[in-house]
Formats: sequence, structure tokens, C-alpha cells
Amino acid sequence: MDSFAGRRVLVVSTNYAPEHAGIGPYSTQIAEHLAASGADTHVLAGMPHYPAWRVHEDYRGRWRLRETRQGVTVHRRRHTVPARQTAVRRGLFEASILTHGLLAPPRVRPDVVLSQLPSLAGGVLGARLARRAGVPHVVVVQDLMGAAAGQSGMSGAGRFAALAGGLEARVLRSAALVGVVHESFTERVAAMGVPRERVRVVPNWTHVRAPSGDRARTRARLGWTDDTTVVLHSGNMGLKQGLEVLVETARLADAEGTGDGGDGGSDGDGRGGVRIVLMGDGHQRERLLGLAEGVRSLAFLPPAGDEEFPEILAAADVLAVTQKASVLDMSLPSKLTSYFTAGRPVLASVAAASGTAREVEHSAGGVVVPPEDPGALLSAVRSLAGDPERCAELGERGRAYAERRLSRRAGLERVTGLLREALADG
Repeated sequence: MDSFAGRRVLVVSTNYAPEHAGIGPYSTQIAEHLAASGADTHVLAGMPHYPAWRVHEDYRGRWRLRETRQGVTVHRRRHTVPARQTAVRRGLFEASILTHGLLAPPRVRPDVVLSQLPSLAGGVLGARLARRAGVPHVVVVQDLMGAAAGQSGMSGAGRFAALAGGLEARVLRSAALVGVVHESFTERVAAMGVPRERVRVVPNWTHVRAPSGDRARTRARLGWTDDTTVVLHSGNMGLKQGLEVLVETARLADAEGTGDGGDGGSDGDGRGGVRIVLMGDGHQRERLLGLAEGVRSLAFLPPAGDEEFPEILAAADVLAVTQKASVLDMSLPSKLTSYFTAGRPVLASVAAASGTAREVEHSAGGVVVPPEDPGALLSAVRSLAGDPERCAELGERGRAYAERRLSRRAGLERVTGLLREALADG
């Protein structure tokens, strides 16, 4: 654990603890692992705001802040936080991060810089700070913002996608090493001009603990009765998730007379009710609430705390991941690692050619259905609900996959291995 003793590492990530969703937990655990390994670890981060897209109340009104968390020195810089996502507002968000980071960089000279994308500004900042210090720059690609914007359907995204993609390509080409969290990213990164010999696959890991509580007690606390099939989506409520499909699936369950209706009852032919639950926050939440008005089979939950989060996942019958049909190779939802650990079957409403579909199929822990198709989604829910043995088998396969491939120790070692390689070559 002393392989980084005497080294100073700068991690550049807009998202960091206390954020619980997205890439924040990964950035946090990487930095804390480096600190525990003996490195003088610094993080250049923004103010906590994700996934609610509101600055955390403990950080409001702060311009610059230096704090120590678990042995890591965190340098925070204020930036804009758009409550509604458009290409222009997202551009202003990135520009504010970049400008403040350039005007007030951390006053440290690192031995290596690690940047996490999709923060475009973070990638540019990391490249600039590494070049200024004359040290290697390592980039881990969680998402590709240019491709994401082009596939998201965000207002005004075309021009922003082209600009973001060009800047990302420059950052990646200049990096000493590029890590990608899924094999499906490799081709796109290579197409951006990054030599394949500098690309490494570094899958994300499960950043939450395995459930340990009483599943029946958790369901009772949440009002989920035994004859209700609960389909849970957890995480960010943004554009690329295409969560309208879950609203329409719940509406279809209502129309068939098989919706939960709030009491967990069953319909006339004995089939149990279905309840779709959206747990989390995001800039699309209010819009989804409006779309869901009058839909009896749909419920919303706020983001869960660290302790109850794994218990709620395990208490559901099916864990849903959804993406718009246009989302292919630019995004792998971080929620999948938590889903697999929960030991429940995963139902993916995503494009068959997407990295998400490949990951679910590779795990053998879930089912893939066509995206943006409420009928296919509800049919798959019915099929799973009617076959408890299959559900149990899929859940166990997912859990085994997480234990075999997605352990925290293995994931952290893959990332720190990138840094060791860059330092050795630099």
C-alpha cells in the first residue's frame, strides 16, 4: 500500500464527495485509495450539485474552498449550475468550471495528473495543469460528452456536440494513457486519433456495499406488498435516460387494469399488480412528475442515503436501466455495478448495439428489450414476475459477475495501475 509514497497526485473531477451518484463516488474512492497508498493526493473539484443540479446546501455561497476529506485535500471552485439542460447552458457550465480552474489552480506541483471525463472542462484543465508541470496526464473516460450531446436530443446539441467532440479528441490525443470503462468505448476513442497502444480498459467497480438487511422489512416500510411486482429505476433523471418509457409502461399497466393503484392489489385474472418506482433526482424530475400525473402505477422516491440504498435495490423485484434509442457507445450507466451487487434481475430498455446491452448480456444477469417500447418493457416485467426461479437465477448471476469482475479492490488497482505505468514511462 506504499507504492505511491513520496508521490503527489492531482485528480481533476468536477464531481466528488459528498455526491452519491454518477462519477463522484468513483473519483472519491480513487483519491482516497491513493491517499491510503501513501500519495499526497489533491483533487480539483466543483461544488457538489449532482444529480439534483442544485448546489448542496453546505456549499452554497462559497467561491473557493479547501477542505480535507479522508486524507485527501480537495480544492473546490464555484461554477454555474443550470437547473434546466440545454446545449447553451451546458456550455456555460463547462466554461465556468474551466475559467475558474485556470484562474485559480491548486498551488501544488503534481507528479501525475488524473482527469475524469465526461467533464470536458476537467479534461482540458487536467491537460493544461499536467503540461504546465511537465508531468504525465492520464484520462479515464466514463462518458464522451461530444457523442453524448449528439445522441441526447438536448436542445441545440448539434453544434455543441461538434465543439465538445473536437476538444475531447485533443485532450485524449495528448494524454499519456487513456482508460475506458467499457470495451465499446475503444473504437470511438481510437477513431478520435488515440493510438490503440495507449488505450486501456478499466471497468468501473461496485462502489456500494452488498445488501445485508431484511428484504421483507424494507418492502413493508416502503409500502410494497408481496403481490406487487416492483420495477425500480435508481439514479439520475436526465435526458439520455429516456425515462418517459417507464412513465408510459406504468400508464399501460393502468390501462390493462394490472397497475398497483397504490394498494398492491391484483386484477381479475389473478395477475399481481405492477408498480414502477423512480428513485433519484435530476433536471428532468419535474417534467416526469408532470407526465406522470394521474398514473396510478408510478411512484417517485427521493435519493436514498448510503445505508438504505443497497437495501432498497434488493427489495425491488426488477431493476430497470433505460436509455434513448440513439444512445449507443458513449455512455455506460454507473448504476449497473450497484444493480448487479443487489442480486436482482436487471431489465435493460436500451439499443441492442449499445455498451449497456453488451454489459448486461455479458453478466448473464438480466434481460435486454428494445428501447422506447413500453409494451416490450411491460411484457418483460410480466415474464419475469411469472418465473421466480428465473429471477433468482438472473440475480445470482449478476451478483457473481460483480464479485468476480467488479470488486472495488480490482477496480481501484486497474486505475492506479494506469498511474504507475504513466509514471514509469514519464
